[in-house]
Amino acid sequence: MNTLMRYPRVSAGIEQARFLIAKKIPVDYDLDAPLSDLWSIHDDAMREFNRVEKIKKPEEKSLLDLKNVIADRILGNCHFCDRRCGVNRKKGKIGYCRIGAVSRYSSEFLHYGEEPELVPSHTIFLSGCVFSCVYCQNWEISTNPDLGMPILPEDVARIIASRRGLGARNLNFVTPTPHLHTILRILAAMKVNTPVIWNSNMYHSEEAAKLLSGVVDVYLADFKYGNDACAKRYSNADHYWDTVTRNFTGAYDDSEILLRQLVLPGHIECCTQPIIEWVREHIPRVRFNLMFQYRPMYLAYKYPEINRSLTESERTYARKLLAESGICCE
Repeated sequence: MNTLMRYPRVSAGIEQARFLIAKKIPVDYDLDAPLSDLWSIHDDAMREFNRVEKIKKPEEKSLLDLKNVIADRILGNCHFCDRRCGVNRKKGKIGYCRIGAVSRYSSEFLHYGEEPELVPSHTIFLSGCVFSCVYCQNWEISTNPDLGMPILPEDVARIIASRRGLGARNLNFVTPTPHLHTILRILAAMKVNTPVIWNSNMYHSEEAAKLLSGVVDVYLADFKYGNDACAKRYSNADHYWDTVTRNFTGAYDDSEILLRQLVLPGHIECCTQPIIEWVREHIPRVRFNLMFQYRPMYLAYKYPEINRSLTESERTYARKLLAESGICCE
């Protein structure tokens, strides 16, 4: 069973990426209107988005423009992630992620190491993160929000068009949550038809989820932990389970999902197994990828229980659980 049905058609240019459709939904709003009014207009426009597929490009304001306005408002009282710091990022790098109003990327390239249906993927590694994973494989990037080049949306849009011309099957934003405002600006500047991949830990807020609706074609989504205690211990993330299950459910109703579960040593019963069980019950038609790439990096040496590689018996047990679940894993 192929769980990614629409994505290949967008990648092949047969259908339009969702952000391009959002550009064609006409809306009328006042830039100075209260945020609650903007959300109301946004919700009405999303109903229109879900009703039609092809409409004429409006002369002026669009649904994607409105998403940009709302994202800019949120930046002044930031709650893109579910930590909901509420800081004004326009005034500096003062939130948990320590990312100001200007986003940076550490690298962008055609990535051949992703899942087969995504390769080659135009992958943009954004700097900083809303998590603090003690075993982070990309800790040099995630812990340094000042790393790399500042993003100028128009320039990045040109790079994206060039990569698409070189054969990229999609546009893959890595660690995107704190950069939602910048990503929407990039999409507003883009004209090339390419599916948008949201490569994230799914710890975004309900408001961010609404902005992503009608924009993201595929959620390349990490489901890390099967309980709040492990999430707190290893990623310093509170109310993890409720947040990510809410977001997975919303993404399942709105788009397509390629789910990744990084198997941690000693955490099959407490994390991998409950995740598989929840997915089977709530979002069974996803592409589920068990990942065995864990290595004890960064600060893992401080946590003896995960300061080792997976055993072969752990890999076998995790595969058995997934196979018995009936969830698509190919």
